[in-house]
Amino acid sequence: MKVFVAVKRVIDYNVKIRVKPDHSDVDLTSVKMAMNPFCEIAVEEAVRLKEKGVATEIVAVTVGPKAAQEQLRTALALGADRAIHVDTSAETDERVESLGAAKALARLVEEEQPGLVILGKQAIDTDNNQTGQMLAALTGLPQGTFASAVDVDGEKVQVTREIDGGLQTVELTLPAIVTTDLRLNEPRYAKLPDIMKAKKKPLDVKTPADLGVSVGSRVKLVKVEPPAERQGGVKVGSVDELVDKLKNEAKVIS
Repeated sequence: MKVFVAVKRVIDYNVKIRVKPDHSDVDLTSVKMAMNPFCEIAVEEAVRLKEKGVATEIVAVTVGPKAAQEQLRTALALGADRAIHVDTSAETDERVESLGAAKALARLVEEEQPGLVILGKQAIDTDNNQTGQMLAALTGLPQGTFASAVDVDGEKVQVTREIDGGLQTVELTLPAIVTTDLRLNEPRYAKLPDIMKAKKKPLDVKTPADLGVSVGSRVKLVKVEPPAERQGGVKVGSVDELVDKLKNEAKVIS
């Protein structure tokens, strides 16, 4: 079974975000970029399926600028067999929105016919949590989101989902789409020999035009503001003083 894994290039989660002086966007100058953490979980799950003998081929896919090939090489080093890069540089230098990415991925799914598509449930830059669901809608494939366990059995896959009330298990008929949650697995680190081997693995480059789709922005970013700095707390001498401050200063009780 062929497994598709979508990955995204984002600011490394250890980096403190800076806003541009004119508040037009986030400042990416000399900022370390990395693979989205939820995408790392998706790649790890695909590799584990191959180690179990369930998957026969892993194809890593990204939709983004030329620099995103770095994250594809990381996926190849972690165990993907080949990669496909949908290069959006000619169409947009800005971030690719969820619908544009989903349209490009849908065309690739149509061309490659994978048995399973695995995506991170969301990216840590925009936190939209949309691409997997949009891809399922565009392709007409069943979906299992927020997966904390994935069990493939023949033509079926059982996905254990994390929901507000606990856990829910759904059974999907393959081909299907799964989005990963944090508790699904713990991603491995790429070994140096695997990093070197990844440089020789095939990486195919396409454009949105090749796929007959457009990834141009449909949303205008108006302004970016950093979060307000937290104020220091105060000590109170009694319960009555605490109640008074909550009522008259914080105004959280009446």
